[in-house]
Amino acid sequence: MSKPMPVTVLTEDEKAFKDAVREFAEGEIKPKREKMDHEAQMDPALVKNLFEMGLMGIEIPEEFGGVGSTFTTACLAVEELGRIDGSVSVLVDVQNTLVSNAMLRWTTDEQKKKYLPKLASEWVGAYALSESSSGSDAFALKLKAEDKGDHFLLNGHKLWITNAGEANLFLVFANINPELGYKGITAFIVEKETAGFSIGKKEDKLGIRASSTCELIFENCEIPKENVLGEIGKGYKVAIETLNEGRIGIGAQMVGIAQGAYDSTLEYIKSREQFGKSISQFQGVQFQLAEMRTEVEAARLMVYNAARLKDAGLPFLKEAAMAKLYSSRACEKVCSIGVDLYGGNGFTKEYPIEKYYRDAKIGQIYEGTSNMQLQTIAKMELSE
Repeated sequence: MSKPMPVTVLTEDEKAFKDAVREFAEGEIKPKREKMDHEAQMDPALVKNLFEMGLMGIEIPEEFGGVGSTFTTACLAVEELGRIDGSVSVLVDVQNTLVSNAMLRWTTDEQKKKYLPKLASEWVGAYALSESSSGSDAFALKLKAEDKGDHFLLNGHKLWITNAGEANLFLVFANINPELGYKGITAFIVEKETAGFSIGKKEDKLGIRASSTCELIFENCEIPKENVLGEIGKGYKVAIETLNEGRIGIGAQMVGIAQGAYDSTLEYIKSREQFGKSISQFQGVQFQLAEMRTEVEAARLMVYNAARLKDAGLPFLKEAAMAKLYSSRACEKVCSIGVDLYGGNGFTKEYPIEKYYRDAKIGQIYEGTSNMQLQTIAKMELSE
């Protein structure tokens, strides 16, 4: 078991990677950000660029066409992309910290050979757990999987599935026996072109608008037995353990959005003049700027700490919950202060701060609401 690095330290390779992602985000994503947000549509050419940069297969081993790097490196990418656009950030986050993560841990050798090269080079992945009746109560699943001998038939719906509009591969959780409760839940690998499977309504969202969030429809969708992910009836384990790690990725996204809001605000207050001088010279503005910077750094350290623990093979569940809880709250606070400091301009679409503010809110909702994180933290504290 390796010893985790101090959370404040990045290796030279990590620094170089982070800088490269930042340069890519500034050059390729920023010019498209406003248009993608307005049209609520991810630019397909940009998705292709993400694959070419190696950002869609960060932890996938080199033998399967991936980068073969660490979970922390994936979080660094998610952070830097979030600094420019939360929509692109979450696309990369779901691909790496949920889909690829689950595929690396739970697939058979045959499944790895079949799917990992595609996920590293061209296929976007989506993680399909939520339903209309199962949000925080993630295991109240109604999507039914009926055993037909050599295959399963899936019938039902999924809601709020991130990346659904771009995805070629879906990790789908269904119940083979509702009487067994969570012990009946099984995970399946579903390809987009599977008969009986279709993409339904696309949500019109407040924030991260270019990120597709859609309904999935299963109508006698036939899934071969070899597409079961992990063991039959053990899907709950796949879901829980993958989400525990994915929450760190969402924390990284929130840190990135908060950093972007801070950078934008800092630049604005230096250029904005009132009463004959830059508003950055007023102590009241300086205090708010200091609050923003402190919140960003505190959130970053919590996220890096959780990521380092995960990479080191050490317990990280509580730290992941705390990082996700704190970073999502800090992000909303930082973005709100930013809007305030922009004044009337902050309430218009002429400046980027209003988008950062809209994008921030989702952090307290998806991959486990803030209340669920509080519950996890409290349970772990009381059990120690």
